[in-house]
Amino acid sequence: MKRHIKINKLASIVMLLLAALSSGTLFQACEKSDSGGGAPPVVNYIRISDPTKSDSLVTSAFMGSTIAIMGENLQDVNQVWFNDQKAYINSSFVTGTTIIITIPNHIPGVVTNQIYIITTNTQDTLKVPFNVVVPAPRLDAMYEEYVPAGGIAVIMGNFFIDDPGSPLKVFFPGNIEGEVKNVTIDEIQVKVPEGAGVGPIQVKTIYGSTRSAFYFRDDRGMVLNYDNLNTAGSWRGGTIKNDANSLDRNYLVLKGTLGDNAGAEDFAGGGFVSELWGDANGRPSGNLFTGDPADYLFKFEANVVSWTGAYLNICWGPWASSVGPYQNQLYWSDMNARGLWKAWETTGKGSFKTVGWMTVTIPMTEMKYTKGPAFGPMVFDKAKAGSLTFWMNGPAATTGGDSQIEIYIDNVRIVHK
Repeated sequence: MKRHIKINKLASIVMLLLAALSSGTLFQACEKSDSGGGAPPVVNYIRISDPTKSDSLVTSAFMGSTIAIMGENLQDVNQVWFNDQKAYINSSFVTGTTIIITIPNHIPGVVTNQIYIITTNTQDTLKVPFNVVVPAPRLDAMYEEYVPAGGIAVIMGNFFIDDPGSPLKVFFPGNIEGEVKNVTIDEIQVKVPEGAGVGPIQVKTIYGSTRSAFYFRDDRGMVLNYDNLNTAGSWRGGTIKNDANSLDRNYLVLKGTLGDNAGAEDFAGGGFVSELWGDANGRPSGNLFTGDPADYLFKFEANVVSWTGAYLNICWGPWASSVGPYQNQLYWSDMNARGLWKAWETTGKGSFKTVGWMTVTIPMTEMKYTKGPAFGPMVFDKAKAGSLTFWMNGPAATTGGDSQIEIYIDNVRIVHK
C-alpha cells in the first residue's frame, strides 16, 4: 500500500534559512543592522481581513484564509513566512501600517507556530507568534460516483492528511471502511468495500472529519438509467446497448462522424439524438424537477472513447412533447434554454476522452443557451422541463472538419446541491 503527502518543504526551508542567515536573526526578536536602512518593522496585532470584522483580533487562522497584519514600518517587508511556508505578497496590499496576506495552502514541514517577517534588504527579521490551523478534509467530488465493489474510487478535494500516528480513513455509506490505496493532499484513491450503499462518503484525518455533500452511487432525482427509466415512446429514443462497456446494464451510445455544425439525427448502428418525451413515455404529468434551478445540479456518467468536436446539447421541453408543435422540434428550436457540454474545447488539444466512466456535473444555472450555432443567452423556464433530449451539434474542433464521436451515457439525474 502506497501513501504519501506532497509537501514541497525542502526548497522553502533552504530559502528561509538563507534569508534569515543573511540577517543573523533567525528565530530571534527583531534586530536592527548597523548598516542603516529604515526603522525595523513592528507588529501590533493581527486581525481578520474582512473590514466588517476589523475588531476581531486573531492569534491563529486556517490555511488559505486571509489576514491583516497591523503594525509600523511594514512598507519594506518583502517576505512573510508561516512556519516554513512562504506566502505570496502583493505589493499593492502592503503599506507602512498594514500587510494583507493569504496564509499558504500547504502543510508545513516544520511547525514553529511563528510568522517570520523579513524586509527588503533582509537586515530585519521579525518573529511573531501565530498558529496556522489545518482544516478538516474538504470533499469536492468523485471522479466517478458509480464505482463497483472492489473498484478504485477517486475522491478529490483538499487537506487529505495521512498522519502516521492517525492514518486517514474513508467510510462509505453503511459506515463501511474502504481500503485506502494512495493519498495526496488533494486526492484519495480508495478500494470500494463490499456492501457499500447509497449516500455521502466520510473522510477522517487527524484534523477532523467531513461528510461529502455529493452522494456515492447517487440515485436521487433519477431521470434516465436506460433500464426502467428509458426513452421508449419517442420517435428517436437513441442507440441503447448492454455489453462489456456497460456501467450498469443499459446505456446510451452517441457515435459516428459528424460534420461541422451538421444537423445529423440517426443512422444505422449509431446516432446523435436521444429523446425522452415525458407524456409518450408515461412519466407523471409535470416537470422533471421542482424548485429553484440555482439549488440543483444536472449529473450523468459518461465514458468518452473519442470526441474531437461538436457540443452535447442538453435540450429541455414541455411534458406533452409527443404532440405538435413540439415533437422533433424540441432540439431544432428554442422551446427552452439548453445546456452545453463541450469538454474537448477546454483541453487545448481539440479532443477529449476519459479513463473509463466519469461523473459529469453541470449546474442547472448553466441551462441558459439558445440553439446553435449562435448559442446565445436564454432564460431557462422550469415550467417547460418535462422532456429531455441529448443531441450532438455545434462546431467541430477544426472548422469545416469532421468530428469523430463515441460517447456513452448513463444514470442521468437532477440532484439538490
